Amino acid sequence: MKARVRFGASVVAAALSLAVAGGPTELRAQDAQTHVVSPEELRGDAANPAATRRANEEAVRHLLSSDAGQQAMKSAHVDYQKIDKAIGQLNDEELAKLADRSRQAESDFAAGFISPKHLAELILVIVVVVVIIVLV
Repeated sequence: MKARVRFGASVVAAALSLAVAGGPTELRAQDAQTHVVSPEELRGDAANPAATRRANEEAVRHLLSSDAGQQAMKSAHVDYQKIDKAIGQLNDEELAKLADRSRQAESDFAAGFISPKHLAELILVIVVVVVIIVLV
């Protein structure tokens, strides 16, 4: 009788060990099919830096193409087309800094914190920085 109980216990133990070993395999197969990050999220994250760069380029170009920007570049005898081309050659970090300065200058001018003369000076500084960065 003891032999039957031992045999039954070992059969139950073997069945349990097979069930436990088989369970995680099924979970791993399900995990392989469901990702932590969806492909849509990955595509969105991959597109995000490009969208940020476009927005930064647009911010700098917007300031330089404004009336004050055109006048400032005209007084300095700088061709807008050359500067526009140079903006595309800036690295992301430099472009982000110039975009922040451009946005700040525009908002300060709109709020009346800086005069048109100071705005023109800031625009010229941005133009000089773009030229120096691209040439170096």
